[in-house]
Amino acid sequence: MSPGASPHQARVAVVGSGIAGLAAAHTLQGLADITLFEGSEAFGGQTRTLDVALPDATGAKASVGLDAGFLVLDERTSPNLLALFTQLGVPLAASEGSFSVQVPGTGLAWSSTDLAGVFTQRRLLASLRFWRMLADARRFKRACAALARPDSASDPDNPLLQPLDGFLRERHFSSGFREDCLLPLLSGLWGCPVEEVLSAPLLTAARFLSHHDVLRLGGRSRWFTVAGGARPFVQAIVAGIGDARLSTPVRHVARDAQGVRVVTDAQVERFDAVVLACHADQALAVLGEDASDEERATLGAIRFPSRRAVLHTDTSVLPAALGAWAAWNCEPGGLHCLLNRTQPLPMASPLLASYGGSRAIAPERVLGAFDVAHPVFDLEAVRAQFRLPALQGRRHTWYAGAWCGDGFHEDGLKAGLHAARALIDRFDLVPRISERRALRQALPGVLA
Repeated sequence: MSPGASPHQARVAVVGSGIAGLAAAHTLQGLADITLFEGSEAFGGQTRTLDVALPDATGAKASVGLDAGFLVLDERTSPNLLALFTQLGVPLAASEGSFSVQVPGTGLAWSSTDLAGVFTQRRLLASLRFWRMLADARRFKRACAALARPDSASDPDNPLLQPLDGFLRERHFSSGFREDCLLPLLSGLWGCPVEEVLSAPLLTAARFLSHHDVLRLGGRSRWFTVAGGARPFVQAIVAGIGDARLSTPVRHVARDAQGVRVVTDAQVERFDAVVLACHADQALAVLGEDASDEERATLGAIRFPSRRAVLHTDTSVLPAALGAWAAWNCEPGGLHCLLNRTQPLPMASPLLASYGGSRAIAPERVLGAFDVAHPVFDLEAVRAQFRLPALQGRRHTWYAGAWCGDGFHEDGLKAGLHAARALIDRFDLVPRISERRALRQALPGVLA
């Protein structure tokens, strides 16, 4: 039992310490007896801060924490994250959300930083193909804004689930827009072949591009990042959780009429409920033979392919034209994040986090590498998301993660908040109206 917990409190296990698990545990702490299980050696999931030491602008060695998993957020798309950071007193810094596209083999490169970045290759001023691409980008951006409404996915037979390729052909988008803009962008950001981008549901592309305001050509959205790396905010949340266990992988979760049994290498413990705040495939593996047919069909439909991330200083992976450099530099199947633009760094030399790409990174320029796994929102995954609400709360089990939404940190936070809200209601954890009002003011997303 957590320190200070009442013997009458509901016992809740939270499996996974990514943003979803942290949100659920943080919200429920003090209302229920919470145990947070993390199987790896660090809390935070894919919110990863790496320490590096490189020369700063004066030539002196400077050590800094680099965020390779948590990068940018804005007021429009991340209201709950910003509210949480305000509550925790987490300092924010200005960031940049610009994009560039390079197409190896053609020499084409352009960026969204400003008009100079769009036309960093002056020959493009005389290219009718490029001007048509810009016009189509504006047209597609308007379509995305309309298609990505919050209620646009309420019907599993919605025509927005048609393949992106069909929509592009139906609306007669130019080959220049497809090949020199949209497909390299999405292929790079998603880390998948162009063929998979074309077969993805239109809704997935519309929501993703609308979230990042990707097709803004010239001008910038107001983006923020966590000053000094995301590690302090993870530590701040974990410090408030009475029973948070590192290096404690959950091997199995079994449910019965009385609650759940959580099995680790050390022991078997009983809880009243569990929040599986991990990837869908991990949740299914933990349930094992205890999973229902509905859980197997839903959780098993969402794939999480692994992608290698390399932290380095090799700028040869960026566009040859310096004016085309951006915060997020895309090519078919590859993404290169220029960390100097996504977070304030004292380093004089450019620091990059690369995910795939067509050019090899010089080994002597590599500072570190790690694997990341992101959900693939293909048609099967999107249809599985429609079925997920019916599983929430069944057999004392809730699911949370960025995969419950569109894969962003805000989605993970919202999923954790929704699980916490459901548990508050299920166990009547905040019985008095005055306390509910206070909780709503402290965490806007919990009881809204």
